Amino acid sequence: ALLDLSGVHEVRGTWMGSTTLPCTYVPSEGFTEQTLSWSVERDSSTSTIFRRDGSGDHILLSNFRDRVSVPKHSPGNASLLIEKLEMPDSGHYTCQVIWRSKTDSRITREVTTTVKVVKVAATKPIIRAGQLGLTVPAGASTSLTCEASGSPPISYRWFRSISGGKVLPLSSRAELIWDSLQPSDSGTYFCEAENR
Repeated sequence: ALLDLSGVHEVRGTWMGSTTLPCTYVPSEGFTEQTLSWSVERDSSTSTIFRRDGSGDHILLSNFRDRVSVPKHSPGNASLLIEKLEMPDSGHYTCQVIWRSKTDSRITREVTTTVKVVKVAATKPIIRAGQLGLTVPAGASTSLTCEASGSPPISYRWFRSISGGKVLPLSSRAELIWDSLQPSDSGTYFCEAENR
Protein backbone atom coordinates (compact mmCIF):
# COMPACT_ATOMS: atom_id res chain seq x y z
CA ALA A 1 0.00 0.00 0.00
CA LEU A 2 2.98 2.27 0.56
CA LEU A 3 4.28 2.36 -2.98
CA ASP A 4 1.86 3.83 -5.42
CA LEU A 5 2.27 5.90 -8.57
CA SER A 6 0.42 9.14 -9.02
CA GLY A 7 -0.23 10.76 -12.35
CA VAL A 8 -3.04 12.47 -14.26
CA HIS A 9 -5.74 11.09 -16.56
CA GLU A 10 -5.18 13.43 -19.46
CA VAL A 11 -2.59 15.87 -20.74
CA ARG A 12 -3.18 18.30 -23.59
CA GLY A 13 -0.02 19.18 -25.46
CA THR A 14 0.48 21.92 -28.02
CA TRP A 15 1.75 20.82 -31.42
CA MET A 16 5.51 21.57 -31.71
CA GLY A 17 5.59 22.46 -27.98
CA SER A 18 6.52 20.23 -25.05
CA THR A 19 4.56 18.52 -22.29
CA THR A 20 5.28 16.54 -19.12
CA LEU A 21 3.41 13.33 -18.25
CA PRO A 22 3.51 13.16 -14.43
CA CYS A 23 4.43 9.87 -12.76
CA THR A 24 5.64 10.13 -9.17
CA TYR A 25 5.86 8.08 -6.00
CA VAL A 26 7.12 8.47 -2.46
CA PRO A 27 10.34 6.43 -2.11
CA SER A 28 10.00 3.80 0.60
CA GLU A 29 12.77 2.29 2.71
CA GLY A 30 13.51 -1.29 1.91
CA PHE A 31 12.42 -0.94 -1.73
CA THR A 32 14.71 -0.03 -4.62
CA GLU A 33 13.55 0.96 -8.10
CA GLN A 34 14.61 -1.82 -10.39
CA THR A 35 13.09 -0.83 -13.73
CA LEU A 36 11.09 2.10 -14.97
CA SER A 37 9.46 2.07 -18.36
CA TRP A 38 7.13 4.21 -20.45
CA SER A 39 5.06 2.67 -23.21
CA VAL A 40 2.55 4.11 -25.65
CA GLU A 41 -0.59 2.56 -27.10
CA ARG A 42 -1.67 3.91 -30.46
CA ASP A 43 -3.87 2.25 -33.08
CA SER A 44 -4.30 -0.80 -30.77
CA SER A 45 -0.57 -1.61 -30.69
CA THR A 46 1.65 -0.96 -27.67
CA SER A 47 5.36 -0.13 -27.85
CA THR A 48 7.90 0.71 -25.17
CA ILE A 49 9.40 4.18 -25.63
CA PHE A 50 11.74 4.47 -22.66
CA ARG A 51 13.33 2.03 -20.23
CA ARG A 52 15.60 2.71 -17.25
CA ASP A 53 17.29 -0.27 -15.58
CA GLY A 54 20.65 -1.23 -14.10
CA SER A 55 22.36 -0.61 -17.43
CA GLY A 56 21.09 2.98 -17.83
CA ASP A 57 18.47 4.83 -19.88
CA HIS A 58 17.32 3.46 -23.22
CA ILE A 59 15.04 5.10 -25.79
CA LEU A 60 13.60 2.25 -27.81
CA LEU A 61 11.51 4.05 -30.44
CA SER A 62 13.55 6.01 -32.96
CA ASN A 63 10.89 8.68 -33.54
CA PHE A 64 11.17 9.65 -29.83
CA ARG A 65 14.97 9.83 -29.82
CA ASP A 66 16.24 13.25 -28.66
CA ARG A 67 12.63 14.18 -27.76
CA VAL A 68 11.94 12.32 -24.50
CA SER A 69 13.59 12.33 -21.10
CA VAL A 70 12.94 11.30 -17.49
CA PRO A 71 14.56 13.24 -14.62
CA LYS A 72 17.82 11.74 -13.37
CA HIS A 73 18.93 11.75 -9.71
CA SER A 74 15.42 12.67 -8.60
CA PRO A 75 14.11 9.68 -6.58
CA GLY A 76 10.38 9.17 -6.87
CA ASN A 77 10.04 11.23 -10.06
CA ALA A 78 9.49 9.08 -13.16
CA SER A 79 7.70 11.80 -15.18
CA LEU A 80 8.20 11.78 -18.96
CA LEU A 81 9.02 15.01 -20.80
CA ILE A 82 8.14 14.94 -24.50
CA GLU A 83 9.48 17.80 -26.62
CA LYS A 84 8.64 18.97 -30.16
CA LEU A 85 5.24 17.28 -30.00
CA GLU A 86 3.98 15.79 -33.26
CA MET A 87 0.32 15.12 -34.03
CA PRO A 88 0.90 11.30 -34.02
CA ASP A 89 2.19 11.53 -30.42
CA SER A 90 -1.46 11.46 -29.29
CA GLY A 91 -2.18 8.18 -27.48
CA HIS A 92 -2.26 6.38 -24.13
CA TYR A 93 1.04 6.46 -22.23
CA THR A 94 1.73 4.05 -19.38
CA CYS A 95 4.39 4.56 -16.72
CA GLN A 96 5.43 1.28 -15.09
CA VAL A 97 7.77 0.98 -12.13
CA ILE A 98 9.05 -2.29 -10.64
CA TRP A 99 10.61 -2.21 -7.18
CA ARG A 100 12.59 -4.93 -5.47
CA SER A 101 12.38 -5.43 -1.71
CA LYS A 102 15.14 -6.59 0.63
CA THR A 103 13.47 -10.00 0.71
CA ASP A 104 13.73 -10.09 -3.12
CA SER A 105 10.00 -9.81 -3.72
CA ARG A 106 8.81 -7.45 -6.45
CA ILE A 107 6.11 -4.83 -6.61
CA THR A 108 4.83 -3.51 -9.93
CA ARG A 109 2.66 -0.42 -10.34
CA GLU A 110 1.51 1.45 -13.40
CA VAL A 111 -0.41 4.59 -14.26
CA THR A 112 -1.79 5.58 -17.68
CA THR A 113 -2.17 9.10 -19.07
CA THR A 114 -3.95 10.03 -22.30
CA VAL A 115 -2.11 12.60 -24.42
CA LYS A 116 -3.98 14.80 -26.87
CA VAL A 117 -1.85 16.94 -29.16
CA VAL A 118 -3.66 19.99 -30.48
CA LYS A 119 -2.80 22.80 -32.84
CA VAL A 120 -3.37 26.20 -31.29
CA ALA A 121 -3.66 29.37 -33.34
CA ALA A 122 -1.52 32.33 -32.31
CA THR A 123 -3.33 34.63 -29.89
CA LYS A 124 -3.80 38.35 -30.45
CA PRO A 125 -0.42 39.73 -29.34
CA ILE A 126 0.16 42.09 -26.45
CA ILE A 127 2.89 44.73 -26.44
CA ARG A 128 5.10 45.23 -23.41
CA ALA A 129 6.90 48.55 -23.05
CA GLY A 130 10.43 48.85 -21.63
CA GLN A 131 11.09 50.05 -18.06
CA LEU A 132 10.63 53.71 -19.02
CA GLY A 133 7.10 53.17 -20.33
CA LEU A 134 5.70 54.79 -23.47
CA THR A 135 6.69 58.42 -22.80
CA VAL A 136 10.46 58.40 -23.02
CA PRO A 137 13.05 61.25 -22.91
CA ALA A 138 15.13 61.88 -26.05
CA GLY A 139 18.48 60.10 -26.03
CA ALA A 140 17.23 57.28 -23.80
CA SER A 141 17.19 53.66 -24.88
CA THR A 142 14.03 51.57 -24.76
CA SER A 143 12.26 48.64 -26.34
CA LEU A 144 8.84 47.26 -27.16
CA THR A 145 8.22 43.52 -26.97
CA CYS A 146 5.49 41.67 -28.85
CA GLU A 147 4.12 38.56 -27.08
CA ALA A 148 1.64 35.92 -28.23
CA SER A 149 0.98 32.28 -27.35
CA GLY A 150 0.01 29.27 -29.47
CA SER A 151 1.72 26.41 -31.29
CA PRO A 152 5.35 27.32 -31.96
CA PRO A 153 7.05 28.60 -33.97
CA ILE A 154 5.44 32.04 -33.74
CA SER A 155 6.79 34.77 -35.99
CA TYR A 156 6.49 38.48 -35.26
CA ARG A 157 6.49 41.60 -37.41
CA TRP A 158 6.65 45.23 -36.33
CA PHE A 159 5.18 48.16 -38.28
CA ARG A 160 4.98 51.90 -37.85
CA SER A 161 2.07 54.04 -39.05
CA ILE A 162 3.09 56.71 -41.55
CA SER A 163 1.10 59.44 -43.23
CA GLY A 164 -1.71 58.60 -45.61
CA GLY A 165 -2.82 55.56 -43.63
CA LYS A 166 0.22 53.59 -44.81
CA VAL A 167 2.48 51.39 -42.71
CA LEU A 168 6.22 50.95 -42.68
CA PRO A 169 7.55 47.43 -41.94
CA LEU A 170 10.32 47.62 -39.34
CA SER A 171 11.48 44.30 -37.94
CA SER A 172 10.71 40.61 -37.90
CA ARG A 173 11.88 40.03 -34.34
CA ALA A 174 9.75 39.92 -31.20
CA GLU A 175 11.57 42.92 -29.73
CA LEU A 176 11.91 46.41 -31.20
CA ILE A 177 14.92 48.21 -29.70
CA TRP A 178 16.07 51.83 -29.77
CA ASP A 179 19.57 52.69 -28.48
CA SER A 180 19.04 56.45 -28.50
CA LEU A 181 15.53 57.78 -29.07
CA GLN A 182 14.93 60.86 -31.20
CA PRO A 183 11.79 63.04 -31.28
CA SER A 184 11.26 61.68 -34.81
CA ASP A 185 10.74 58.21 -33.29
CA SER A 186 7.43 59.35 -31.78
CA GLY A 187 4.46 57.69 -33.39
CA THR A 188 2.18 54.69 -33.50
CA TYR A 189 3.73 51.23 -33.66
CA PHE A 190 2.01 47.89 -33.97
CA CYS A 191 2.96 44.26 -34.13
CA GLU A 192 1.58 41.14 -35.75
CA ALA A 193 2.01 37.56 -34.54
CA GLU A 194 1.55 34.53 -36.77
CA ASN A 195 2.02 30.78 -36.61
CA ARG A 196 1.23 27.96 -39.01
